[in-house]
Amino acid sequence: MRNLKVFIAYNGAAYHGFQRQGNAATVQETVERSLGKLLKIPPPVIYGCSRTDTGVHARHFCFNVHIDSSIPCEGFIKGMNTLLPPDIAVLSCEDAPEDFHARYDTKAKEYVYLINNKPQRDVFMQNLAFHYPYKLDIAAMERAARLLEGEHDFGGFCRAEGKARVKTTVRTIYGVSVTEKDGMCELRIRGNGFLYNMVRIVTGTLLYISEGRRTEEDILRALETGDRSLSGITLPPEGLYLNEVYY
Repeated sequence: MRNLKVFIAYNGAAYHGFQRQGNAATVQETVERSLGKLLKIPPPVIYGCSRTDTGVHARHFCFNVHIDSSIPCEGFIKGMNTLLPPDIAVLSCEDAPEDFHARYDTKAKEYVYLINNKPQRDVFMQNLAFHYPYKLDIAAMERAARLLEGEHDFGGFCRAEGKARVKTTVRTIYGVSVTEKDGMCELRIRGNGFLYNMVRIVTGTLLYISEGRRTEEDILRALETGDRSLSGITLPPEGLYLNEVYY
């Protein structure tokens, strides 16, 4: 029995997240079905590095799967990319140790949130970036973002129902940056883990900082008290990308 470590990319617009659901199309179910066809077996279970929500994208998503097949990794990649729909692609495949697990062995993840900051919406970026047509104060957003680095309790940057899913809301953020080029603003955040909707709330908070609706003191108080009302709105999913997974 082999344990394959596989990286894929996907456009999440047509899917209700990665994790399999009983009544909606998901990335996991789609990949498992294609894998079953490739190996001519019932769809095997794959184990993903993250759940990702409805409409969220991934540039470099990892899963592992145990298979009883001698198919070469090169053949696995070509075969899967023939069977998968156009919005999912296998990027790489390698044999991993028997005990490797895509989720539990993760050391860090990096997310990117894209904001189309041009006055007019870009029809070719539909479902790929959040359109925000007002002037952004990038310098203020960047200063505020730095306050999030380090180990903090991010309970104030999480959906209430998400807190029940985890033992602790303490996370370590290794780096946050906010950049803008040619009308496209990019928030890049890397950490050892993320809470439910955390990146979308962080980005919404930085938009409120730009608008003057929140202050740096509000961010510090949200980290100290866990008060959700001190952070910003939850931005929609189309601008969010799982950018990289580190092992």
